[in-house]
Amino acid sequence: MNIILVNRKIHFRKYCIATRITLQSVLELLAEGLSFEESIRDYYPDLQVENICGCVRYA
Repeated sequence: MNIILVNRKIHFRKYCIATRITLQSVLELLAEGLSFEESIRDYYPDLQVENICGCVRYA
């Protein structure tokens, strides 16, 4: 779970992945029905599948 960060200087203290992408953003894509691969390819190419799995486990 060390990929999940909270930093008051990044995204107003929202939970973020180490890549500065908010958990909320990732989870919203999944809620819309996008696969992990689609989320990475179409929205966040810096993400890895492990990052998304970490978001889901944390949520």
